[in-house]
Amino acid sequence: MFSLDQLSPTITDMIRFDHSHVMVTFHQYTKDKSPAVKKALADTICTALEIHATLEEEVFYPVMRELDKGEPFVHKAEPEHNEMRRQIAELRRTSASDPRHDKVLLELMRDVIHHVADEETTLLPQAETLMSKARLSELGSQMTRRRMELIAPKAGKLAKSHAVGFSGSTTAMVVGVASALLALRGLVRKPGVEAKKTGGWANAGSTPHGS
Repeated sequence: MFSLDQLSPTITDMIRFDHSHVMVTFHQYTKDKSPAVKKALADTICTALEIHATLEEEVFYPVMRELDKGEPFVHKAEPEHNEMRRQIAELRRTSASDPRHDKVLLELMRDVIHHVADEETTLLPQAETLMSKARLSELGSQMTRRRMELIAPKAGKLAKSHAVGFSGSTTAMVVGVASALLALRGLVRKPGVEAKKTGGWANAGSTPHGS
């Protein structure tokens, strides 16, 4: 029987998309940007990371722990998420006009890039080996539904942060708005069209522009 789950991107493709979305935003953060733009970009990054971490912890990691209890990364992933949350809280307390704002943001992103490199080179390929495409798509559908619940109360703030953060960069603004719309729509693709796998953060340079 036909199922809407069959139209959903796989959970691993959705995770890779999240990685790339945050990296596009991070690449707009340069030291010469105004405090208002810096704060908008930081807010976009922080909210995206919080939602992404919650989705992984609720939907993806429990399944992976059941499939392979001996996999070390899945057991250290949540403590790394908690450290990320600590850094996010500090970033939000820091004024964007304070030089420390740049420092905290860069420290957060260094840890995130390391975490994602492990995930994209270890956990995601492992999931695609251990689970069928149908199961990966089913989990992707579950993640989409939960994402909608998490995004709904933040939709207005997310749209405003995108508009301010990507102002003055036409190409980046288009990419940013498209990313936001795809996230809000759950990344549903047309039947028969594979979601393109991006390299994600694991293939991105760790040194931001202007740093």
